[in-house]
Amino acid sequence: MKKKLINISCCIFLSIIISPQVIKADDLFDLGKKIFLEKGNCATCHTLNDANSYGNIGPNLDEIKPDIMRIVLAVTNGIGVMPAYEGELSNAEIKAVATYVAQSTN
Repeated sequence: MKKKLINISCCIFLSIIISPQVIKADDLFDLGKKIFLEKGNCATCHTLNDANSYGNIGPNLDEIKPDIMRIVLAVTNGIGVMPAYEGELSNAEIKAVATYVAQSTN
């Protein structure tokens, strides 16, 4: 039993230390912020404290705290006066900006 616990502990420790997801999560967040501020031009219309943006055309993202799926759908298909970004942003870029907004607001 003691040996099994040591093995499990070692596996958990190693997965935390060498996991590419830890690095990938930070990179995804950073890429999402860059897209929000630059390529997606989201800051023009939306308020988001983390991005230091204070647009008032679209909803205040800090107030509505959208989840990732809601953001992916809105960015992909557009909503209200917001245009669809499908074709302008890749699926990976949409996922990155959705991750950034969701993590910044929740």
